[in-house]
Amino acid sequence: MGKSTLTNALVGQKIAITSSKPQTTRRAIRGVVHRPYGQLVLVDTPGLHRPRTLLGERLNNLVESTLSDVDVIGFCIPANEKIGVGDTFINASLDQFRGAKLVAVVTKSELVDRKALAEQLLAVQELREWAAIIPVSAIEGDQLEDLVKVLVDLMPTSPALYPTEWVTDESNEQRICELIREAALEGVRDELPHSLAVTIDEMGKRDGKNLIDIHANIFVERDSQKGIILGHKGSRLRDVGSRARAEIEVLLGSKIYLNLHVKVAQDWQRDPKQLGKLGF
Repeated sequence: MGKSTLTNALVGQKIAITSSKPQTTRRAIRGVVHRPYGQLVLVDTPGLHRPRTLLGERLNNLVESTLSDVDVIGFCIPANEKIGVGDTFINASLDQFRGAKLVAVVTKSELVDRKALAEQLLAVQELREWAAIIPVSAIEGDQLEDLVKVLVDLMPTSPALYPTEWVTDESNEQRICELIREAALEGVRDELPHSLAVTIDEMGKRDGKNLIDIHANIFVERDSQKGIILGHKGSRLRDVGSRARAEIEVLLGSKIYLNLHVKVAQDWQRDPKQLGKLGF
């Protein structure tokens, strides 16, 4: 839907990983948008969906608890896809969050012409009565400031919740795990994205050197998936490490040594104990 890409564009910094795979976001990731006229705390949640696993149920519970505690809910609908069953399911579910104002954000406007965009806006308008409907392009920056102004106007008056130098409350360890998972998601088969989880065993500065050592694990659910992540003679894992290393060095502002291990946690998405160990 472009939620995470939009969050990053509004914050002005990458705080949420992005992928073409659905259900990439697994936590409520907070990004802080600072403007002279107000501050927004954006919460990029997992997408509401019909769960097939215990992990899916827990993600839905996380979404529902988050949406019960916000002032505005932005429902992202891509401009280049017709409204479908999933959209109507999510739209109907919004009725339970009566404390929040509802804004429709039509994302990826750069992918369609004006006629198609107008048709999509009309289709979105027919779903319900919205506080606002805003078409945006996170990639090209179109109407992002208009969206910020609309959202700020819908906020209650209060002191700023975060200092001006803060862009997220995510720890570096959490962001590093996500960057590794993002790199591992690149180009994998459809069955793999939901089966990937990342943890950090150890992280620290190497004595006497401007180098940070990071030892991390990539968990999958089956031995066959481990082979996919490793690739021929470890070639794919090296590629994952290279992609992740470049992003992590930007985040930390330092050279890093990244050591990755691939481990199997059998059917972890359905196992309460395994989910707990992996942070869910």
